[in-house]
Amino acid sequence: MEVYQEAAKLFPWLYPLFIAVVGACVGSFLNVCIYRIPQNESVISPPSHCGCGKPIAWHDNIPVLSWLLLRGRARCCGRPFSFRYPAIELLTALLFLACWLLFPAGKAVAGAVLCAIVICALFIDLDHMIIPDVFTVWGAATGVLLSLLLPSLHGQSHDFFAVASLRSGRDALLGLCVGSAVVLWIALWAEAILKKEAMGFGDVKFLGALGTFVGWKGALFGMFGGAMLGCAWFVAAMLWQKATGRASPVAPPAETPEGQPAELGFGVHVPFGPMLGVAALIYFFGAHRWVDAYFAELSGLF
Repeated sequence: MEVYQEAAKLFPWLYPLFIAVVGACVGSFLNVCIYRIPQNESVISPPSHCGCGKPIAWHDNIPVLSWLLLRGRARCCGRPFSFRYPAIELLTALLFLACWLLFPAGKAVAGAVLCAIVICALFIDLDHMIIPDVFTVWGAATGVLLSLLLPSLHGQSHDFFAVASLRSGRDALLGLCVGSAVVLWIALWAEAILKKEAMGFGDVKFLGALGTFVGWKGALFGMFGGAMLGCAWFVAAMLWQKATGRASPVAPPAETPEGQPAELGFGVHVPFGPMLGVAALIYFFGAHRWVDAYFAELSGLF
């Protein structure tokens, strides 16, 4: 511990830099998950390879840096690599760094896992309009387990670890139940009113999984905050489309109730998982101060 403290004093940038590098490396792995998991492919084998089939050498697979040095093209065949690859690596690095700088060690580790789950689910939902069970069902199980092992995730502290662990696990299960129930009932009511499916069951499971990390208050904020973000995104894209006569370059993907690609408009399906995930991260990284205070004031009225 003394060595750690001395190193932190002499080189205050060392540990944050290390965390950012780890985050970028994890982001590189998340790119693999985003591409392969929807296709039911292994994320381990085969190793990273170009679209032409040739394996990518380790020195051409350094997060962010390799994309810049190669100017976004494969060394073997010159194929362009999407800018999204280094963007996800950089995003993961920044979120991991934010966890390190803002939270104690236990909550930072759990927060990094939450960020990884949200990033994968977000981009898979945008690409395929699905959220695989590995990020919902198993994401919820991971959230409950981390809550038991790292009680600081839910702000629990006690002289006896077992007491803090049980309280944290309780908060995680409450977040799971409230998050899933809210989305499920809204989906059922909307389906009854509109006479058609209004929300995928993947969103129900996903908000429940997020609730295990952010608790029931964060789950409620994720639902209604996500709805507000989604409305703002949808309206902005529609206004752009009306003003320019062409689709917005950042418009959400849309499909018909039958699953066919469609132009953005009323009556089509758009992914809701990204909005839920972003809202949950907003709560986790700062909005909890105001949301928790609001619920505390509200409970004081009864």
